[in-house]
Formats: sequence, structure tokens, C-alpha cells
Amino acid sequence: MPSKGTALVTGAARGIGKAIALRLADDGFDVAVNDISDNSEALAKVVDEIEAKGRAGSAHVTDVALDSQVRGMVEQVVETYGHLDVMVANAGVAGNISIADMTSAQWNHVMDVNAKGTFLCYKYAGIQMIKQGNGGRIIGASSIFGKQGSAFNFAYTASKFAVRGLTQAAAIEFGPHNITVNAYAPGPIDTDMLASLATGDIPPQVMINDFKKKSPLGIVGVPADIASLVSFIVSKESQFITGVWSDKEEQAVVPRQT
Repeated sequence: MPSKGTALVTGAARGIGKAIALRLADDGFDVAVNDISDNSEALAKVVDEIEAKGRAGSAHVTDVALDSQVRGMVEQVVETYGHLDVMVANAGVAGNISIADMTSAQWNHVMDVNAKGTFLCYKYAGIQMIKQGNGGRIIGASSIFGKQGSAFNFAYTASKFAVRGLTQAAAIEFGPHNITVNAYAPGPIDTDMLASLATGDIPPQVMINDFKKKSPLGIVGVPADIASLVSFIVSKESQFITGVWSDKEEQAVVPRQT
């Protein structure tokens, strides 16, 4: 089957990023995946899974917080596949530290990866898509904490609010080029990162069970739930949706200019 295009997914060695990469491969995209060097072995296995689905895949070990590396990553993807059609800026880190205990270095790390990393992915993907002249899809990772603050997640909350603003601003700027920009903002998703948010003496499973009790459905999400949303956002059916940072409430839709 001919490829539907080329997608680049950051933070794709595990969790939500991996689920998105594999879903886009199922949807017919060739998929380039990214993560940091510590996760390179797991990232290579994701490429194997992509190729087992009959799609082309490649691994790109890059720190998304570094300008030159993100620019180089996009250039590598274009050199390999000839074009970039979908950018999913999924890479992120948690920061489960109180305001009083957080150091400037810890603050900078969370903001560098979650906020600056998203900015750089938006920037270089947007430049490439404008150059190609065929439009595109750019997607970022916000969070329920990008809608309301959370104790002990000070920097993480700030970074996800930043993704919300970046997404809305980029949607306006890139809209005339037929490039949509959206972000998913999920509640609790059953990943290693969610478990890492447990505070004090509270075991992760106790925290997860508490999330389930507060959920209208009595469950927490799984990575495939976010992958399904991304699958829709990159589809033709979503062509009029841009500037949206959540899939349910308080949406800020900026109609795409034609």
C-alpha cells in the first residue's frame, strides 16, 4: 500500500508516544521515531514493530530541548523520506516536586523538555511544511494540568499551560499554509510517568485507584486512547480543526484560513 505520508513522533520509545507511532503505522504512515539515548534500545524495537506492519521506520536519538538537534532531526527525516507531513511533539518529563523544594535546575529541565522542546518541534516542522507547500499536521502534548494547576507538579503544570499557548498561537500563524496545529490534553493515562507522580507515602496503585474513583467512567485511560485521537487529528476528516488543546471541553477552535 502506498504511504499516506511521513510522521515524526518524539518521545516514542514507550507509553503514549509508542502507541501513537504504532497507530500511525497502522493508518498507513511511514513513521520516524525519536527519544533520548537512554531509551535507544527500546526505540529500536519500536522501529522493528513499525516495519513489521509493512511501513518504513527509523530511529532518531535526539534531545528535543536542543535547537541544533531538533533541526538536524527534521533534516534527517526529510533526507530519509523526502518530506515531513505529521509532527507529533510528544516528548515530555514529569516534575513531582513542591514549589518550596524545586531548584532552578529542576525547573529548567522540565521547561526545557516540555515547553522549549515543543516549541522547537513546532518551529522546524512548520518551516519544513511551509517549504513543501502541501500543508501538514502538527500535534503537541498538553495535559489536564494544562487546564488546572496541581500541587507538587509546579513546573509540569506551567509547561503544559505553555504548550496550550504555543498550540493556539502556532495554529494562527501556520493556518494560511494549510497546516493545522492541535494538542491532546488527557487526564490520567496508565503509563510509567503517571506512576511517577505519586507523592509522599502514597503507593502508585493507590493514586491510580483514586483517579478511577474520580473519573465519570471509573477508569483511567491507556496510551491507545490518545493514539486514537491523534489518528483522527491527522486524518482528512479533521481538516477544519486547529488551535484545539483538548478533545472535550473549553476548546479554542481557530478556523483554518482558505
